Amino acid sequence: MEESISGFKTRGDWGDVVEHGERITQALRELGVHDPELDADARFARAFEEWDEWRPKAHERLETDVSEKTAEQASVEEGEGEKAGKDADDDVKTAGEKLSESYAALEEDDAEHAVDNWRESVDYMTRAADTASRKALRRVEDTVYRKVMTQLAPYYFDNELISANIQQTGRGDTTKFVFEVNVNDDSLKSDVSDRLATYEDDIDRWHVTVEKDTEAAEAIEGAEPPPEPAEHSRSTTN
Repeated sequence: MEESISGFKTRGDWGDVVEHGERITQALRELGVHDPELDADARFARAFEEWDEWRPKAHERLETDVSEKTAEQASVEEGEGEKAGKDADDDVKTAGEKLSESYAALEEDDAEHAVDNWRESVDYMTRAADTASRKALRRVEDTVYRKVMTQLAPYYFDNELISANIQQTGRGDTTKFVFEVNVNDDSLKSDVSDRLATYEDDIDRWHVTVEKDTEAAEAIEGAEPPPEPAEHSRSTTN
């Protein structure tokens, strides 16, 4: 792993990429970022969940799974109207009603009520335009991202907690990856760096979210397996 002002970077095969993401995730988890009750800055808890979902997994592929998650993460967020469960047509209709109420108030010489309704009408029209614009962008952004952006830029993730990107180099048997992850809060980044330094580097393949199979590890590393219990030993006498 390389560490610089731009983040923590690793180069290698897909397993190296997955492990790098897992180590950083574990470091953040040990620092309590995942838990709103432990996190002094509770906004990071949601950001941690987003990162944990996006980070590459052992069973995933870059050009399908990570591409799809990147497109979703990069998607235009919902506007106020959408969050309220209203589409553009609903807000246009309400804006018209408020405008009618404004005219009615003017006829009754109720200037204050007229102005209030006029302002509400403008707000609803603005929200309707915002909703329509966001929906129009979403209709094209996924296609644009998948067919254009991934050809020009690495697969990326970005929120207030983490900024990360993956680049693929080579093809076929020579396929390698460069995975860089930056913690956007300088103080937290320093703490993560200290945690990463304490992790052992001599494990052949380290996945923090999966229990290690000690028997398989011993076989890989050439260690002697533990002796079998006496009742399972075979007789060598004829």
